[in-house]
Amino acid sequence: MKDKYDLEAAYLLRTIDRGVLSTVSKKFTGYPFGSFTTFTTNRSRTIIIYASDLAQHTVNLKQDSKACLTIYGLKSDGDKQDSKRLSLIGDLVKIEESADIADRFMTFLPHSANYSKMHDFNFYKLVIRQARWIGGFGQIAWLKPGNWEDISPKWQDRENSIIEHMNDDHSNSIISTLHAHHKIKDKNAKMIALNIDGYYIETNKELKFIAFNHPCLNLKDFKDELVRQAHEYREFEL
Repeated sequence: MKDKYDLEAAYLLRTIDRGVLSTVSKKFTGYPFGSFTTFTTNRSRTIIIYASDLAQHTVNLKQDSKACLTIYGLKSDGDKQDSKRLSLIGDLVKIEESADIADRFMTFLPHSANYSKMHDFNFYKLVIRQARWIGGFGQIAWLKPGNWEDISPKWQDRENSIIEHMNDDHSNSIISTLHAHHKIKDKNAKMIALNIDGYYIETNKELKFIAFNHPCLNLKDFKDELVRQAHEYREFEL
């Protein structure tokens, strides 16, 4: 059951870009301080945040790195208390800006490019120690911490070539999978980014996530999942 919860939690993580970040208050010692933040995820399930030095949560984390990010997908109707949510507990640490981190962040949050002109913004990652999942009433679990570690998948160096190959030679599979998962018919859909849980498709100027059946940490697993989807969704080809 926990494996099922893990996949559901990963799907929520990959399809939400905002949440409540709780840090330990510097001004009011011992009290938690919650603030709204946007974020992206790396190829692993690591959280990446672009924060100003002036932000209160940044001031707090410089004193104590302990933090918790809570994300949620509210139901549009019915009992909102029964909505899915995920709390990620860990340490927020500053990371050096690189072209890879910046490009990935701006891909998912393009408006953040405006902040790059300000010299007090820096990238931070949440090194996750524990993950708490609530999928609804009775669907509650602490997830396996090992599945949420900050890792570099073995296919990472091949990401650009995988994307190029899929868009050039297997666009029909991308299009049919998008159709099957999201009921969108778009012959111009393109794969643009990968992670261990699946990949993102750009369609009609928005991004849609395509989930895998299990995390793919090596090239063979990634290829096998893409081949499986190509066969499974062939009937959805346009």
